[in-house]
Amino acid sequence: MRKPLSATGRRRSRRSPRAAWPNRGLAVVLVAAGALLGWWLPHLERTRNLGGLSYDASAAQATLGAIASGIITLTGFVLTAVTLVIQSVQSMSSRLAGVLGFFERSLVLFGALTGTAVYSLVVLAQVREHHVPDLAVTLAIVFVVLSTGTILRTLAGLREMITGGGLVRAVGHRLHEALDRVWQDTAAAEPSTGPAAGPEPESAVVTATAGGVVQRIDGPAIAAAAAGSGLHVTCLTAVGSFVEPGEPLLRVTPGPPAESDARRLVRAVRLGPSRRIDHDPAYGLRLLVDVAIRALSPAVNDPTTAVQALDQIEAALLRLAPRPLGPATLRDRDGAARATIPRPGWSQLLDLALAEILGYGAGSLQVQRRLRALLDTVQRTIPPARAATLTPYRAILDRAARAFPDPTMSEAATTPDPQGIGGPAPTR
Repeated sequence: MRKPLSATGRRRSRRSPRAAWPNRGLAVVLVAAGALLGWWLPHLERTRNLGGLSYDASAAQATLGAIASGIITLTGFVLTAVTLVIQSVQSMSSRLAGVLGFFERSLVLFGALTGTAVYSLVVLAQVREHHVPDLAVTLAIVFVVLSTGTILRTLAGLREMITGGGLVRAVGHRLHEALDRVWQDTAAAEPSTGPAAGPEPESAVVTATAGGVVQRIDGPAIAAAAAGSGLHVTCLTAVGSFVEPGEPLLRVTPGPPAESDARRLVRAVRLGPSRRIDHDPAYGLRLLVDVAIRALSPAVNDPTTAVQALDQIEAALLRLAPRPLGPATLRDRDGAARATIPRPGWSQLLDLALAEILGYGAGSLQVQRRLRALLDTVQRTIPPARAATLTPYRAILDRAARAFPDPTMSEAATTPDPQGIGGPAPTR
């Protein structure tokens, strides 16, 4: 018998570990440091000579005024450039800008530029006919040089990022990091052997106290809380799913748990406004597929970008192929199962990675050949028990190849090519 239990108490904000606050905080620190240094250094130079280039009062005022006005104007141009980059990224997928954090990383650059402008204005206010802080003025020039170098480096990186290949490489890098961090320490759950003899133990359902997308399930925290009270906890929702307040979140056996345990368990399921790739590798595959099918739409018609996305999808599937997938079981030191965490299995991930691209790319010779090469590569890597999962996809490709009206095109579509079209002939 299951009894619903709502965990009470004030919820903490559900933020990802990679939240934007460090970048925002650093930007504020840079601006404050510029103001503080611009006030302190000229005062220090009143009592001692610290060196620097030599200026008279008018030259120092002109230099500092030009730096301040130039930096303020340049900040506007940089903001415009970053906005255009974000719009370009959103044209590939509206979710990419948030996942890759273009604007959040740019906040540090804006903080450095604003800090330089504030520093120059504060120093300018302390220049007198009888006192010119030479080192402070010299440092303003140094800050301009450093800011300019940072701008050039940032814009060069953003220029590379807005290309289709740059975007899928960035998503692929984040995806591989998430795979290595999230899906390597837990084993797949053992298959159920059926209900044990005797009465079914009483269980209780813990409901969500807030709504949002499940961004992370802290399995070790759930297992530790369950082990301390001799419980077993089954998560009823997976990472990436949306839950409403009051919706079943966890099932605790035997139950109900103590109020303090219920609060700990609810806190271990972290909610937020949207999915994040850091603890949700399936979302990384989702983004790569989004880029590919957007590129294959009639309005874009860019199969080469779809092939570049398939390169990263293939790399992810090769990492996933030998790993235990499906629901994860976490145990305590004595080997007792304490938590069961839902995760997608190999078949679900393969469908996510390939099904929609097969549908949208059925008429693209380049995509068909790249998909055949992907299946051949994965076939050589996956365990024999998973080999049969590739057969339906080969059948779909065969039917799509026969759909070409020209026999030559049909034959060409059956040839695997890791480059889509133009790759070397396969070695025998």
